[in-house]
Amino acid sequence: MDLQLKHKTAFISGSTAGIGLAIAESLLKEGVKVIINGRSQSSVDDAVRSLQGIAGNEFISGIAADFSKADEVNDLIDKLPEIDILINNAGIFEPKAFEEISDDDWFRFFEVNVMSGIRLSRQLFPKMLKKNWRRIIFISSESAVFIPDEMIHYGMTKTAQLAVSRGLAELTQGTGVTVNSILPGPTK
Repeated sequence: MDLQLKHKTAFISGSTAGIGLAIAESLLKEGVKVIINGRSQSSVDDAVRSLQGIAGNEFISGIAADFSKADEVNDLIDKLPEIDILINNAGIFEPKAFEEISDDDWFRFFEVNVMSGIRLSRQLFPKMLKKNWRRIIFISSESAVFIPDEMIHYGMTKTAQLAVSRGLAELTQGTGVTVNSILPGPTK
């Protein structure tokens, strides 16, 4: 498939495994220069090695940053080149009974799942508007709409992502920039 993305540059947060890694692989096959991300340098290095055979060393790189730590995110942002495609994929989840979800858990989930995309988008969005062609995609979840009773804190963050992406989409009117959310279901 040719999505006409050759020579574009993408950053995918939370992309050393799962959905993020699969997105990286697909974009590499389209000729996109991909920058992946994980919490540790070793996980980033392992994922980069696993992807190098798809498009070559010059098309794949990685930056380690823990999205629960604002200072690491800010350092990551400073290291990014010009980005054409931003995939906000970083996220955490855990089943937990509502009455056992502490304030710290609520804040931790919001920090990683919501603020990660806000921080990246806030820095990259104005530059994208000036270029008049860019993409921001939030990997949300069907849990944004069908809140799981064992993960209410997770569902709340996924609903918040929808609000952020919808608000940003409103700001793109009349431009070639798009902002969308994808709501996948459970994955293995």
